[in-house]
Amino acid sequence: MVEVEIGIGKSGRVGFGLDAVGIVPSRRTRDPGDVSLAWEIDAYRFDLPVVTTPADAVTSPATAIAVGGLGGLGVLHVEGMWSRHEEPEPLLEEISTLDGEEASRRLLELYAAPIRPDLLVKRLTEVREAGVVTAAALRPQKVKTLCPFLLEAGIDLIVIHATAVSAEHQARVTEPLNLKRFIGELDVPVLVGGCASFSTALHLMRTGAAGVIVGVGPGGADTTRAVLGVGVPMATAIADAAGARMRYLDESGGRYVHVIAHGGMRTGGDIAKAIACGADAVMLDAPLAAAAEAPGRGGYWSMDVLHSRLPRGAWERVPVAGTLREILLGPASVNPGTLDLAGALRTAMATTGYATVKELQKAEVLVTSTSY
Repeated sequence: MVEVEIGIGKSGRVGFGLDAVGIVPSRRTRDPGDVSLAWEIDAYRFDLPVVTTPADAVTSPATAIAVGGLGGLGVLHVEGMWSRHEEPEPLLEEISTLDGEEASRRLLELYAAPIRPDLLVKRLTEVREAGVVTAAALRPQKVKTLCPFLLEAGIDLIVIHATAVSAEHQARVTEPLNLKRFIGELDVPVLVGGCASFSTALHLMRTGAAGVIVGVGPGGADTTRAVLGVGVPMATAIADAAGARMRYLDESGGRYVHVIAHGGMRTGGDIAKAIACGADAVMLDAPLAAAAEAPGRGGYWSMDVLHSRLPRGAWERVPVAGTLREILLGPASVNPGTLDLAGALRTAMATTGYATVKELQKAEVLVTSTSY
């Protein structure tokens, strides 16, 4: 790995974003009808390698059900509006009428309401009874308190999600969550993230996680890079996590852990490049917040707004691009790259000669010479 000298006493690796990467066509092409976008995690199979980001602007019980019906996975954040307010729709409508800082301040007020376990169970039960895979996200510090209610609701997948999640969180005041012990005691598969390095991904895989979410300060109304200075270019972060998966596959005797890329992906080409770098699926935020049915109603904010002392995730305007179906599956009469994401991915795979997601992970990629 190339390192550059930043100055005397400090050097750093060169990292690449997805915009620096291109997929090299193989010696064959394929008919798009012969391409499969399916992937599996644990006992669950999905027709699309798309996971919704667990953010109130993207995923409500209704959109989780809709995305599940279209072949993806919807993930509801159980610390969000639907677990705090009996009728969140009028509140979200109110947010959509505000601008910038005013909307962000109002969000903080709404998230100050306590989480109601009865509402949490009610919302997840609604998704489960619709017949789709039911997934719920929460922050590590809320796992011990809220996990019993997730299990009561009959959850299929648990997502432990934050800006950065490690397997070795240390704290003097409170007892930290022991991820390995927690996951080992569950019969439900767990996805964990974000992470952005080989070592962190490997340690998370060793906890028994079924998948790791890759991406720290990934953009999409997330102000982590500006506020904390934390962030890793996505192509490099995904490739590092894929390398950790290979190491863990060998040391565990064949246990495969899925890599889910989150952040900075807005077009079908971005999704294709993320998979070519090693991802099994992608977690989408702003592209799905642009759906006509999105609960954000033309706005997006990340759930880092929940941080008690340093809230991030400012509200930002997201123009409506089309319906959820049009964004994921088309058809698109005019396509700037943000509509028919599955069709774009399928065409990219057919053009470069790969029939499955697993095959595309092995594709040759090149970095543009101006990127370094």
